[in-house]
Amino acid sequence: QVQLVESGGGSVQAGGSLRLSCAVTGDIYDTYGMGWFRQAPGKEREAVATIYTTIGTTYYDDSVRGRFTISLDDATNTLYLQMSSLKPEDTAMYYCAASSTRDILFFPLKTDNYNYWGQGTQVTVSS
Repeated sequence: QVQLVESGGGSVQAGGSLRLSCAVTGDIYDTYGMGWFRQAPGKEREAVATIYTTIGTTYYDDSVRGRFTISLDDATNTLYLQMSSLKPEDTAMYYCAASSTRDILFFPLKTDNYNYWGQGTQVTVSS
């Protein structure tokens, strides 16, 4: 069992940067992977970036590749999302998630494969 608490959201102008943090309570090695997801008003929740807990392999949605970086600090049990060159279309509620199911080894960006979720942190990018 893990619990996730996000922080670091806020408002920024286009082109700016933000770093999101996700504090993990529990053993991150009880999970196969973790990730960041986002949901804009009227849209479905979508994967942004994911990382395998043990080997550190990362996956990114095409819309953020090259601009966002996901990382995991297992010394502090914290998941990060460094976001740069932000665009208005990045505006959304951002969620931290973790998976204890092997399904993410085959589909790391599939939202349904994540069974632990934080409450979310809002990111707003103005033009």
